[in-house]
Amino acid sequence: MTIHFWYGLFRLGFAVVFIGLHIALMIGLLVAWRRDRRACAQGFSPKGFALKPGLPRVSVIIPVHNEQRCLPDLLQSLAVQAYPEAEFIFVDDRSSDASPEILWGFAGRFPEGTVQIITLQENPGPNYKQYALGKGIAAASGEFLLFTDADCQVPPMWIRSMLARMGDTQVGLTIGPVFKCSQEPGFLYQYQCFDHAVRYMYLAGSTGIGAAGGGFGNNLILREEALRSIGGYTAVPVSPTEDAALIARLRDCSAYQIRSAFGREVFVMTGIEHSWEDFTNQALRWNNGGLFSPDPATRFNFRVLMITISMGILALFVLPIVPSLWPLSGAVLVSMSLNTLATLRLFGSALPSKRSIYLIHLVFTPLYFTVLTILGFCRFKVTWKGSTLKTSWQQGKKQHAADYRE
Repeated sequence: MTIHFWYGLFRLGFAVVFIGLHIALMIGLLVAWRRDRRACAQGFSPKGFALKPGLPRVSVIIPVHNEQRCLPDLLQSLAVQAYPEAEFIFVDDRSSDASPEILWGFAGRFPEGTVQIITLQENPGPNYKQYALGKGIAAASGEFLLFTDADCQVPPMWIRSMLARMGDTQVGLTIGPVFKCSQEPGFLYQYQCFDHAVRYMYLAGSTGIGAAGGGFGNNLILREEALRSIGGYTAVPVSPTEDAALIARLRDCSAYQIRSAFGREVFVMTGIEHSWEDFTNQALRWNNGGLFSPDPATRFNFRVLMITISMGILALFVLPIVPSLWPLSGAVLVSMSLNTLATLRLFGSALPSKRSIYLIHLVFTPLYFTVLTILGFCRFKVTWKGSTLKTSWQQGKKQHAADYRE
């Protein structure tokens, strides 16, 4: 066989495999959506959720670090959650602003025992948020653990709606969508909204085909019994994306199923980043979490996806010299078209109304993912809340577990 044969096989094989992968994800997305509709039909109606005796207790866990600007909006959205069996656990992680005072003011509006505030004077990391979450989980008394962040706003039926997805006792964890809230006209603000929706499309599609590898940690509900079945939160490997590490651990080490939620009643909104530097730092942290995940399956799947996207984009720059590489770039364009159509169909109501800009995303999204992948493999430093995240996650694993041990 000649080199031309192998070259042709590579070009066409790349296109077939890459497009086929995205078709599989689209099928998974449909499966996940239908499962979610069935769960809603059995346990939830947007018009109301009938109160029944013995409602399960839900612990809502929220890490806080210098969030005085965002906290009032979150607390207002939590205050209207009409679920009597909820407790709110805030982990104040070394805040130096007015966040503690705001939290104590919120706690004073509820009966004793409804709101817990855990104050951390020190946080050894290496993932500061993961350490804080561990402290909140250790203090929780609920049958279900529900997570969000201090810079988010949740819909009025959020607790009930996420809980409804857990009606099947075989479901151990459900991820929910998170969207960025912005009416700003600039491309940076518009793109962030689309980027979040596309990422959730990938995550939900993966759950539909039984390959869950990630989720948004600021909209996630977990069965406490499922967490115990995998050895508790101390058994979750230290990772820059602690939510993905938890999901991978549950997927591989338990018989529980992982689901995705759809519908406006579970849409969580979060703030936007106001510069490309801040947004890229956030996106790079997520990408590095996949590229260097402690879970081999997640690491392999994410690397295959990011590397193949990068190959298709890089091929664009050499097409004038080697035009026969067009299947690589063509496959990326076709796949991004599928992603965009699916995203607009399922989550269009949460996105900016200026739809014409999404045509730009067809090329910009894979280009941006390529830049993030290159920066990730070059070990570009990532920060969180002003602190540089340590890259040696396995090195910090023993210390992480020891700090949680009671």
